[in-house]
Amino acid sequence: MTREIVLDTETTGLDPKKGDRIVEIACIELYDYLPTGRHFHCYINPERDMPAEAEKVHGLSEAFLADKPLFGHADVAPAFLDFIGEASLIAHNAAFDRSFINHELGRAGLDPIHHGRWIDTLPMAQKRFPGLRNSLDALCQRFKISLAEREKHGALIDTKLLAEVYLELCGGREKSLDFTLPTTVDAADGAVALNAYGLRSRPLAPRVTDAERAAHEDFILIELKGSMMWEALLDTAELSPAVSR
Repeated sequence: MTREIVLDTETTGLDPKKGDRIVEIACIELYDYLPTGRHFHCYINPERDMPAEAEKVHGLSEAFLADKPLFGHADVAPAFLDFIGEASLIAHNAAFDRSFINHELGRAGLDPIHHGRWIDTLPMAQKRFPGLRNSLDALCQRFKISLAEREKHGALIDTKLLAEVYLELCGGREKSLDFTLPTTVDAADGAVALNAYGLRSRPLAPRVTDAERAAHEDFILIELKGSMMWEALLDTAELSPAVSR
């Protein structure tokens, strides 16, 4: 099974090098492209004012964020890193989120997340729909994904939408079908286990009884009188005793 994390951030602006900070971060866990129900979400005190332009986008005010934890708090950075583990990170215009997250990790004295772990859905969409608008909103409309819950940009709702968009970009609902490895994911602790019936053995164990096998042999000998079309195609040395006699 493949574990991936869909991620989104909201910020005070566009450039962490100019003092802009993360104010919200959300992650959703996927196994084989589908959400498990586990997620990470928190609001963050940016330790600065909130520009009016940014507040119009996400609706998070300076007053609302005043009592929220700082990024370096145990409930934020360490908890975030623990949640994502070693999974690949999926983001729309990933360079934006990566630059902010790595900037915040650096401020907290933590190692950055390597760029090789990131999957950017924007170039995926641009390759599939060249010349068209490929914002998250545009992709949701194109894939007929409902935007009813979304009034403003919010990290958690955007990760939910992006998870659906990512599935469509990877091949749609049929991509999630897996008849060879049935699993159950516990949304409480993220434990993943095989279902009780597990994998089918190859070859399957025979279920024919001795009486049924004997009746079949009699049918071949009496009704077909030993004349079987497949004998011309198979080496008699490879036939079972019931067929070769």
